[in-house]
Amino acid sequence: MRLLAITPIDIDDAELRRRQDRYDQLSPQGISVELRNIGSAAPRALDAEGQVRASEDLLVDAFRNADPDGFDGFLPDCVLDPCAEVAGTFARPLYGLSRLTASFYLSQGLRIGALARNETIATELDRRLAFYGFEADPTLVLELSVHDIADTEAWGNAVVENAGRLTCSVAINACSAVQLTDPPASPLVVDPTATALRLLALSEA
Repeated sequence: MRLLAITPIDIDDAELRRRQDRYDQLSPQGISVELRNIGSAAPRALDAEGQVRASEDLLVDAFRNADPDGFDGFLPDCVLDPCAEVAGTFARPLYGLSRLTASFYLSQGLRIGALARNETIATELDRRLAFYGFEADPTLVLELSVHDIADTEAWGNAVVENAGRLTCSVAINACSAVQLTDPPASPLVVDPTATALRLLALSEA
C-alpha cells in the first residue's frame, strides 16, 4: 500500500525530511508513505481555531488536486484527521490516524483519552472523536509550542509530568510527528502514526 501524506502546516525542508524519515522508520513491510509539505499558504502552526479551519480547507484542496496515480490512499499528516467529513469525495480512500488508533483500542473495551500540545488542538481532537461517535475522556493539554514537536526531550518530559492526571487506560499522543522514547508505564501512551501504519499493514498481509 502506497500512501500520499500531506502536512497540515507549512514546514521547512529540514522538518519535512525529519517527518519523512519517521514515516520510513515506522512503516511496516507492505506500507510506504510519501510526505509532501502543504505549502506556504498554510499556517505555520495550529494555535487558533481559525488556523485549524484554514489548514483543513487547504488539505481538502490538496488531496482533491493530487494526482492519485501510484497511490492507494491519502493520509493527512495530522492527528486531527482533517478532511474526514468529506472523505468520500477524494479519488482515493482517506485514512485517519486517530480514527484507526482509537477504534482499535475501543474495540478491546479500553477507555481512551489523549494528550495535546495546546487547547486549540485538544478541542478539535475532542470534536473529531465525537464526530466518529467515539467515547473518550477530554484531551489533556500539555501547554507546548509548535517548536516542541521536534524536541523529543521536551515533549517526553511534558507527557511524563502530566500522565498521572489521566484516568483513561490508553492515551493518544496527539501529534503525528512526535517520537516518544520513554513513555510512562501508565496509562499506555500510544503513537497514533505508528499504530495506524501497523493496522493498515494488516490489510496487506
